[in-house]
Amino acid sequence: MKLTVNLEKNSYPIYIENHILADAGTYIKEVFHGRKIMIVSDDNVYPIYGDALSEVLEADFEVFHLVLPHGEATKKFESLPLIYDALLQARFSRSDLLIALGGGVIGDLAGFAAASFLRGIKLVQIPTSLLAQVDSSVGGKVAVDLPQGKNLVGAFYQPSLVLIDPEVLQTLPDHFIHDGMGEVIKYGCIQDPELFSLLETHTSFADLKDELGNIIYRCVDCKRVVVEEDQFDTGSRMLLNFGHTLAHTIEQYYHYERESHGEAVAIGMYQLTKLAEEKGLTPDGTSIRIQDLLTIYGLPSSCGVALGALTEAIALDKKNLNNHLNLILLHGIGDSYIYPAALDFFDDTERIV
Repeated sequence: MKLTVNLEKNSYPIYIENHILADAGTYIKEVFHGRKIMIVSDDNVYPIYGDALSEVLEADFEVFHLVLPHGEATKKFESLPLIYDALLQARFSRSDLLIALGGGVIGDLAGFAAASFLRGIKLVQIPTSLLAQVDSSVGGKVAVDLPQGKNLVGAFYQPSLVLIDPEVLQTLPDHFIHDGMGEVIKYGCIQDPELFSLLETHTSFADLKDELGNIIYRCVDCKRVVVEEDQFDTGSRMLLNFGHTLAHTIEQYYHYERESHGEAVAIGMYQLTKLAEEKGLTPDGTSIRIQDLLTIYGLPSSCGVALGALTEAIALDKKNLNNHLNLILLHGIGDSYIYPAALDFFDDTERIV
């Protein structure tokens, strides 16, 4: 399956196909005509897929690799010099290519390195987690975290190519499958009621196996449409942030060591929708449907923290503009909208979320 993100000179193809890594060189040669490739990965992913990918590419390119520790703690400013140094040691020029092979952390971190090294070198995303395949590898948002918050230093930098192999998900621990399902459910909530209904008819991720390629395609296609309309996140692309205002603060509260991103998004979607229902901004019963679906796919709906403990981080969130937030709420499942709000939307500081 092929999709194309149409952004004029920044357009690029996305291929979704089982075992596509075995033919990665063919696809890369369509978009890259230089000589050197740096594969940036982590110590979970590279031992499984890195050597095989290198062997495929070495027929046509000079291939290098850098393996970083896995986990959100790696997505920090201090990791960037490690990538820059590897690129300098290999004498990379602006005509060379960086491949991000991994989940969302590697995609964001390596993507930002590609955007900033020599003011930009070519980037290919090869996402190996469900979350990265359905969301973070597409759309050109790359970033690192600061101690004060998530993704506070970043750029918009589109890849030249995205290669998605659903088969690699078979090697993922259940924790990372649940993580990705948070973003899959998000797409059903904001834009695709049929996807939401499809997910409701199954009993677990394992039960979805025959539908997996189609589900990834639907999520990526939803994101493609939004990115084409609003590449730089000033309008409709903000709908993709459903659940994220609370999610980012939950992740930060626990220093990125407890809830994963997808789990935090799950909590954020449910808790924000419940708040919106109480304020008459979302129809009653919407949050229950979301909570029931989260339960099916092993995702949490609460984290046990008082809302007041999260408001300081909400104030620092990059979506907070002049003390105003553009919250993403639902008219119903599959029908989202932008709701301008002040920080006092979260005024029930004793509320446990």
